[in-house]
Amino acid sequence: MCGIIGVTGRADALEMLLDGLDRLEYRGYDSAGVALSTEAGTWRARSAGSRSLADLRKLAEAAPPAAAGIGHTRWATHGHPTEANAHPHLDCTGSIALVHNGIVENAAAIATRLVAGGHRLTSETDSEVLVHLVEAHLGELLGDPTGSGAAGTGSSRGVPRGSEPDTAHGPAPGSSVLGEAVRRALVEVRGSFAVVVAWSGDPTRLVATRRVSPLVLGTAAGGAVMVASDVPALLGRAERFWTLDDGQVAELVPGGIVVTDVAGAPAQARPLEVAWNLEQARKGGFPDFMSKEIAEQPQAVADTLAGRLTADGTVGLDEIRVSPDELRQVDKVVLVACGSSYHAALVAKFAIEHWARVPVDVDIASEFRYRDPILDPRTLVVGVSQSGETVDTLQAVRHGRDLGARTLVVCNVVDSSMAREADGVLYTRAGPEIGVAATKTHLAQLAALQVLALHLAQVRGRLDTERAGRLLAGLADLPSLVARAVDRAGAVAEVAQRYRSVRDVFFIGRHVGYPVAMEGALKLKEISYVRAEAYPAGELKHGPIALIEPDALVVAVATRTPLWEKLLANVEEVRSRGAQVVLVANDGDEETARLAQAVLWVPRCEALLSPLVDVVPLQQFAYAVARANGRDVDRPRNLAKTVTVE
Repeated sequence: MCGIIGVTGRADALEMLLDGLDRLEYRGYDSAGVALSTEAGTWRARSAGSRSLADLRKLAEAAPPAAAGIGHTRWATHGHPTEANAHPHLDCTGSIALVHNGIVENAAAIATRLVAGGHRLTSETDSEVLVHLVEAHLGELLGDPTGSGAAGTGSSRGVPRGSEPDTAHGPAPGSSVLGEAVRRALVEVRGSFAVVVAWSGDPTRLVATRRVSPLVLGTAAGGAVMVASDVPALLGRAERFWTLDDGQVAELVPGGIVVTDVAGAPAQARPLEVAWNLEQARKGGFPDFMSKEIAEQPQAVADTLAGRLTADGTVGLDEIRVSPDELRQVDKVVLVACGSSYHAALVAKFAIEHWARVPVDVDIASEFRYRDPILDPRTLVVGVSQSGETVDTLQAVRHGRDLGARTLVVCNVVDSSMAREADGVLYTRAGPEIGVAATKTHLAQLAALQVLALHLAQVRGRLDTERAGRLLAGLADLPSLVARAVDRAGAVAEVAQRYRSVRDVFFIGRHVGYPVAMEGALKLKEISYVRAEAYPAGELKHGPIALIEPDALVVAVATRTPLWEKLLANVEEVRSRGAQVVLVANDGDEETARLAQAVLWVPRCEALLSPLVDVVPLQQFAYAVARANGRDVDRPRNLAKTVTVE
């Protein structure tokens, strides 16, 4: 959720930090800060508010020359969004700086002990205890009985320069006193974290570590070494990339990276293949990232399907390291996800149960572990996450694995935490998604999950050749159908303009149309700040219809899915109470259109594949309403792209 950037080995380290923070804006932030390490001490600047990054650039005009530093964009969890709570945090001496993403679950107990030992905490955050823990251990290592020996320059054990992680021979040997202090601090910490530490006693060294929350390492010609919470911060700067496993500690110096485990034994960072380029992470001439990413949806779907629909009429899934024999033994599938990924999982339930004839549970990931689910080796747990770092989903997948279930992950980021830990991964290949509201990653998830459903059906012998062929042909047609839907943005915007002032909207659907309605309501809420609720249309008479009054707006997903006729009866019910009706309907379906004040037309396709097409105009409707009301569609208030704290 927070953004982290660290650089060493570059004379323009500060500019790289500020540029990296700009690229991490999409994660959401309410404050920002940078710290530079120099032999004369640590220089820090922080600012709170929506203009934090602009303010930092002004403050940076007074910064000293430095070749190493760290930066952070904060999203408040513990403590108000104030400058005092902004990162980087400093220790008592002002020589150690630290940035943190995650939550320290035992922060209160650690803080009590630190204060009793003479440390002065100046913020409301859980993160600040980490820098004082490092300070205490560094003091012990340097022979300072007060536990705050960071005031001196100290000394560090030799660290080889000019070397990089080497998967063939292991990392270069050696570590530093700062690295040891960080490792000792980690042993005392419960919770999730991504941490980067700088110290003026060793001003060209950064120490980075993670548990659950993501970190990416990068190197470039000339000795530059970088670390960030997400790849876009390093694109165009780094030439090679790595990721750390949980509990590993990386020490970054100009020209080299040393990786150890928490005990100090040599370890290896994992090489990370990044197929994105810098241009992919920019707007490309669109007014905002969201419109660009909606326009990229046909390609995202095509790329997700590429190579998976084989010429012999089967589905190929190379990344799934679960054998067909094991899949045939599965007697229950559990899908765990959050937000838009949860809506994609709800659609997948219909497809898996209908095609593969295996029961499916769909769980909100944040609740999954706490309901004491019944899982065993015949259960397949599938985690669905755009980033592969969503902490609730990651922990849900881990819980499934701990209970003996086989685990798969559907995600968009190669070598993410979830991808590394699961028995298999199905990548969605949507490319970088910068806008906070999921669009192209949602469609790519829908496509990937449909492929998974077909794969399960085929290995379990539940589809005959003719039926499988029709479904595969339908999947192959999806990119062109999505493109046709995307091209109608202008017509959708005209409808949105009519309802730009609406404050309450009811979305309804049946069968696979209900998850589509849920996604439409979510999009309108999160980027337009309009109250929007989704209901199964058959539930209207069980309460929600009491809210329908003249001129209330009802948006119904009314394409020709199996319960189309029943859905039209529900539309008649709200019409009879004076509601304004907007329908998503198949091209040329005048029988449906006659019930609406406005129609969002979409091409017709196989019912279980229709959500990929039907959701597009609802994305565009939310986008157009938001733009008409001056909303920032890329950075909706109170939201962030990746939720990496519980």
